[in-house]
Amino acid sequence: MDQLALLFVLLLGALVSVPVGDRLGVPAPVLMTLFGGVLAVVEFVPNVDIPPELILPGLLPPLLYAAVRRTSWRQFAANVRPIFLLAVALVFVTMFSVAVVAHQIVPGLPFAAAVALGALIAPPDPVAATSVAGQLGLPRRLVSILEGEGLFNDVTAIVLYHVAIAAAVSGTFSAWQAGLDLVLSAVVAVAVGLALGWGANKLMDLLGDPTLQIGMTLLVPYASYVLAERLHGSGVLAVLTTALFLAEYATGADDVLTRLAGHTFWDIIDTLVTGVAFGLIGLELHNAIHTAQGRWGEMLGWAAAVVGVVVVVRLLWLLPATWLTKRLHARRDYDEEIPVSWRETVVMWWAGMRGVASVALALAVPLRTDDGSPFPDRDEIVFIAFGVIIATLVVQGLTLPWLVRRLGVRADSAREKEFEKDLAVRAAKAAKRRLREIEQVEELPEELSEQMLRRAFEIGIRISPDMGEEERREAQVQRVKRIKRVRRIQNEMLSAARHEVLAARSEPGADPEIVDRVLRHLDVRSLR
Repeated sequence: MDQLALLFVLLLGALVSVPVGDRLGVPAPVLMTLFGGVLAVVEFVPNVDIPPELILPGLLPPLLYAAVRRTSWRQFAANVRPIFLLAVALVFVTMFSVAVVAHQIVPGLPFAAAVALGALIAPPDPVAATSVAGQLGLPRRLVSILEGEGLFNDVTAIVLYHVAIAAAVSGTFSAWQAGLDLVLSAVVAVAVGLALGWGANKLMDLLGDPTLQIGMTLLVPYASYVLAERLHGSGVLAVLTTALFLAEYATGADDVLTRLAGHTFWDIIDTLVTGVAFGLIGLELHNAIHTAQGRWGEMLGWAAAVVGVVVVVRLLWLLPATWLTKRLHARRDYDEEIPVSWRETVVMWWAGMRGVASVALALAVPLRTDDGSPFPDRDEIVFIAFGVIIATLVVQGLTLPWLVRRLGVRADSAREKEFEKDLAVRAAKAAKRRLREIEQVEELPEELSEQMLRRAFEIGIRISPDMGEEERREAQVQRVKRIKRVRRIQNEMLSAARHEVLAARSEPGADPEIVDRVLRHLDVRSLR
């Protein structure tokens, strides 16, 4: 098996792991990690040979963009305080704690290299956390915090990682210069992200076609990352800024096809890239076994000590930080998404899994320093990082569903339904307002006006059946049944039409392009 065949195996595994994971109750990222570990010990499977400098720009941009699409800038802005206290600051604490312990227990490990180790394993992975937590029915506020924590922690940790690597490679370190680099990196990244987001938005308007627009969304994250890195900015923060800008402004309310097709496209990209990334984590077991030959006890002890530091520090930080956030939250006049009980705090603690970013940063550690000597203890750093990733991802990922059930942490379904009902009412009222505006301009027959008024009401009912008044609900239930019956019959008619048109594709003299165009019209009609 060569490298290309291995890639196709991982892509196939990424697809199969989703339904298999659902049946087994195992999160797909954890399953892919285990699958990669199995491949790593099979003799005919080659060792992964990816240049370290290509791992971050190859994997992170699409994963970050896919994660940001599920949130919004306003959600981040409204929760800056909990995200900072429960997320960004924790990177510094974890990094420093790991660096101190690793510097003490690993003989000859320079402090700069220990800081690099701390930085690369400090950030919980947003993909792993949300992939696992999103299947457990957790409160939306916890999922939002985990998403924000993972995204902003990646930004902070990667910048600190580059500073530490530069110090280890050059042998010099200046705290003032490091702080200045952090600020400049953030400023450059935000500027690049906003500029590319604005430019991509204008270009997408010019392209017009949904297919081309979606293709543009695939290119922009890579362009944002690479350009920011070229200008010595944070590529992760640039992608984050670009994605938030496009999520806010790129798709209009009436861009139905672009939104539907884009959602499907990015679900596919997210599934494939996530599967490959976590498969690569498992495949690193091959290198870990090679590194630890003859030193298993010693190196496993180092990895276990660092795992303990990472897990304990997260708990010790979250408990007082959550308490402080609650105190500050009580003084505010709007809701912040914070853990509201010790149970939710425990779940958030145990959801701090490491993943793609950590393994990418570990593999990206340079082979040599500026003077040509080998990077100090690179093999040990990679082995410890791999141990932390496997321990947190597999152990915590497999036990998190049990912990959630044990603690009884569930989403507030009543609140979610109430919000859905409010949106349904707003949608129906907006449709009625627009109908009144049309009636002022156009002369509508009374029968048509009443029919359109019912349609406006049905818009809300289809979203939330509970929005109807009690006395009208039974009548509406019957009407909905009739609508469903009409739609079922209509769908069967459209299905027959599609079969007939599709059969014409294989007839002599038929133009496949015209057939596909007609078929596309029928497909769009089926969505209405």
